[in-house]
Amino acid sequence: MDIKEIQSLIKFVAKSGVSEVKLEMKDIKITVRTGAIGSAPETTYVQQIPMASAPMVAAPEAASDSDDDSKYITIKSPIIGTFYRKPAPEKPSFVEVGATIGKGDVLCVIEAMKLFNDIESEVSGKIVKVLVDDSSPVEFDQPLFLVDPS
Repeated sequence: MDIKEIQSLIKFVAKSGVSEVKLEMKDIKITVRTGAIGSAPETTYVQQIPMASAPMVAAPEAASDSDDDSKYITIKSPIIGTFYRKPAPEKPSFVEVGATIGKGDVLCVIEAMKLFNDIESEVSGKIVKVLVDDSSPVEFDQPLFLVDPS
């Protein structure tokens, strides 16, 4: 990630109204915090993560969640932005829990820098759970839906 991409991320976060965004990649960790009017100015932290020779091991999730959800496919956000379940405020949601979806079906929209991006399913199955509230900020690779492929 170069400096122009970091600056674009900072501008996007400042305009979006969210108070904090964390972005972690293999070699860099970025936290952007914005303050309310009258509070401290915007603060950005950029931290290089040393590359270890041993592979990183993630902490295990809670046993009850991972056991129940292990048979499901998780659809994750491909971009950072604002998650919308509907194409417009007066329209119905793209999908509901229990809906059967096919490969290529639009599941939601993510707004990033004033552009609305249709998020299409890469799998067929049934929506088991919607993991994000409508109009919420989402991060790259954040789980959005659980799908039962059977």
